[in-house]
Amino acid sequence: MKFNLSNISVLSIVLLFCSCVTAKIPYKISDGSTFETKSFYPKFSWETTPMYYMFGDPKRVLHPEEVAFIAERTDFICIEKSHGQGNLGAAELGAKHEVEAFKKAKPDMKVLFYFNSAYAWPFTSYNKNFTQENINNYPELKAFLIENPETKALEERKNVFYFDVLNPDFRKWWVNTVAEAVQFSGADGAFIDQMHGFAWLRQDKAQDVQKAMGTMMKALKEKLGPDKIVLGNNANARLARHVFPSIDANMFEHYGEKMLSKEKLLNDWQDMLKISKAGKMSIFRIGVEYDPVAHTNPTYYKGKLRNERYAKLSKEKLEYYLACYLIGAQPYSYFQYGWGWQLAHGSLMEYPQLQKPLGAPKSAYQRTSATDWEFTREFEHASVWVNTETRQAKIT
Repeated sequence: MKFNLSNISVLSIVLLFCSCVTAKIPYKISDGSTFETKSFYPKFSWETTPMYYMFGDPKRVLHPEEVAFIAERTDFICIEKSHGQGNLGAAELGAKHEVEAFKKAKPDMKVLFYFNSAYAWPFTSYNKNFTQENINNYPELKAFLIENPETKALEERKNVFYFDVLNPDFRKWWVNTVAEAVQFSGADGAFIDQMHGFAWLRQDKAQDVQKAMGTMMKALKEKLGPDKIVLGNNANARLARHVFPSIDANMFEHYGEKMLSKEKLLNDWQDMLKISKAGKMSIFRIGVEYDPVAHTNPTYYKGKLRNERYAKLSKEKLEYYLACYLIGAQPYSYFQYGWGWQLAHGSLMEYPQLQKPLGAPKSAYQRTSATDWEFTREFEHASVWVNTETRQAKIT
């Protein structure tokens, strides 16, 4: 068959038209409605399990082959709170380094900067003076922290101080700091951790704390601008209800064994539907360090062999936890898996099952009965069955 330039030109136009049409095909939510995506969201596809990665190494930045490994598996990542501090001096420099590396490997990659809204982690240059050694030399920063009402000592956990979201000067400083870090690093937005504001420390002001956190997150979203992503950790929780309108994505962290109960997973699936209908993204994060097996023999998962043993456990438990994600997955729902937040905690693990063809879900999940804990769901290339009471699953 012969082609001339006119043939190629026409063919190119047809292919371009087809690709544009394909790109605009709407994603269906499990209730039949259409997901309202936004132009600044990451790429999403049901081709294989949609993955989100979040990692950090406090001692170094990634090697080129590690960047390539992660970029091959996802379009959506976050650089964790202390990444690169050891060799670059500050976490925002580590984030900037990785943003540049991932954008070079995959220009459309969405990379988030980590910042905490409750704990004053001293890993960035912005936070470096929130330490026992330095804080008394900076009264303007000390005023941003929560004091014990009786002793007047600063509240802390393992020498990490607590931010006071009720202080309007702190809120202004925090919003400006996060926005500056996102701009400096070149990130596509921010992952905001610990959105509770320590409401339980001030029960008489719990409502004020929650409202203040909502005010701060609204200000952050406005400061970052409409094309930046704000991902809130457990922003679906009761204590974070005031922040939900200002986020673009929610993480289900599952930070304890109770968060993996059959009742909690069912609530997660219901929330994933609500979040999707609101046009927001979800991250379904599973850390196998909270699996009941790990809690049965905690000393086994400590010491030099910790990562090796958790890696083995993560492979053994993948089918169950992947099934738990797939039962409730909606458009722009992502799966995150491992056993912690450091680079060595699963982000460089090879999980072949996550690369298998999946395809879009054919319908919502089905429950065998109102009292049983068995659920099924059909995808184009996979059938999923899970029993969240016996913690068994099968993906065919």
